[in-house]
Amino acid sequence: MKYGITGVSGRMGRELLEVFGPDDCVATVSLEDEAVLDRPEVMVDFSRPEALERTLGICREYRSALVLGTTALEQRHFEALADLARTVPVVQGYNFSMGIGLLKMVLRDYSTALDDWDVEICETHHVHKVDAPSGTAILLKDAVGRDCPTHSLRIGGVPGDHSVSFANEGEVLSFGHRALSRKVFAMGAYRAARFSLDSEPGLYDFEEVVRCALKR
Repeated sequence: MKYGITGVSGRMGRELLEVFGPDDCVATVSLEDEAVLDRPEVMVDFSRPEALERTLGICREYRSALVLGTTALEQRHFEALADLARTVPVVQGYNFSMGIGLLKMVLRDYSTALDDWDVEICETHHVHKVDAPSGTAILLKDAVGRDCPTHSLRIGGVPGDHSVSFANEGEVLSFGHRALSRKVFAMGAYRAARFSLDSEPGLYDFEEVVRCALKR
């Protein structure tokens, strides 16, 4: 699989390069420039919103699929992604861990049984993460299916820690997920890239990648 990475010199970019394998990396993109040695079958972007236009440009020119894990996107970015998805597969998500994908499915299936319980979400990330609450926390709130308080902590080098707690007057039920390293997200991105190569043009969520993996 020939691929390209946006933000290859960043923390996540280095993880992606290690998991995907450096020998097959044929394109690199940064805010300042880009280098394309061959047609990438898929572009992988976990960088910053400001770099997305360069990534989209390569996808349009080479008809490359896109795996996008960038957070803090604006409406104009989603419109550009929808436009690109008319011609190539696009997998967009805020968290590329299998565990979070499964947690979303569990919450969606069982939250209705806890409608009369209080619920709160807590998330912790490293000090360099800009957006709060995290995109993952927003996805978990959506899976819960109702508005609830969300607490964000930015401290140290935590890759990602999320918990969803339900409580009534007599008991507490908690669901949680902790990422021990960024490698788990890079491995999820690799799954998503493989998924994209077997998919028709369209906009996909990482949860669809998880469901596909569960069927195998």
